[in-house]
Amino acid sequence: MAQRLTYLEKENIQSNKEICFNCQNSKLIFDAGVGEIICNNCGVVINEQLDYSITEPAKVIQNLETNINKFMPSSLALFDKGLSTIISPENVDAFGNKLSTKQITEARSIRHWDKASNSNRSYHRNLKKAFGILGRIKDKLNLTESIIEKSAYYYRKVVDLKIIKGRSIKEFVVACVYVSCRELNIPRTLSEISEIVNADKVFAGKCYRLLLRRLKIKLDSIDLPTHLTKIASIAGVSRKTLTRALEMMSEVKDNPLSYGKDPIALSVAILYAAGIEGGEKIKQSQIASAGNMSIVTLRKRFLDLKQIFPNLISTR
Repeated sequence: MAQRLTYLEKENIQSNKEICFNCQNSKLIFDAGVGEIICNNCGVVINEQLDYSITEPAKVIQNLETNINKFMPSSLALFDKGLSTIISPENVDAFGNKLSTKQITEARSIRHWDKASNSNRSYHRNLKKAFGILGRIKDKLNLTESIIEKSAYYYRKVVDLKIIKGRSIKEFVVACVYVSCRELNIPRTLSEISEIVNADKVFAGKCYRLLLRRLKIKLDSIDLPTHLTKIASIAGVSRKTLTRALEMMSEVKDNPLSYGKDPIALSVAILYAAGIEGGEKIKQSQIASAGNMSIVTLRKRFLDLKQIFPNLISTR
């Protein structure tokens, strides 16, 4: 609003005989946004709904502001990046006049060939299918736009480098989403993403490793406290147990027994061990289900923890 407020020249006000009727002040302010003259001293509106020529720039600015988001924004998650031209289905010309019968026939033919030309390349068909899968993952996992944009960027790289040839589109999309989540420190596992679109978890893991190797992506180690907090929230574990689990994790990370182990499995086992130590009754099936893993895996990782913490006693 401050940019729209403009002081009127005192001479112009005096010539127009504009003064404040409340305090007799001649220093008035013109608000070009709403077309009002306001007293600078007491704030009384002297005149309103003015149609001066000075308001024209403000009208232009307002028109630009209202039309700035009129069209769909560009996005990497769209096969054409949102930049392609779409022929309107309405049978009218640029001036709003109805087309003749002959013109309608020609317009239908143009629309048909325009639609066919957008899908006649395998490159575009590939992206359409991939980004459809990407949209499903976004909706089911409530992922942010930044993750989707980064995933689409990596998939476009995969297609451009022709890594996708002979491999499944679905599993590569899962791999791209997982890499994006790892980079932005979002606690999502490869199994969780694969399950959403019914993809093969093993082959998705192979695509993930191929993606890292070919695009030379270097990821930081998995943030275990984030996954631990997520599993504790799903399992309904108390805050006291979670705090103790975080303390135990700091000791486990520096121990050679944890090297090469699945970090999610370790998080589940540590949370289970912290519950036992604190006297909280946690079922193995409950905590294993929260971490999306089997009870057998939980028991194996718990045996590893007993070597680090010998006082742990297993319960079921």
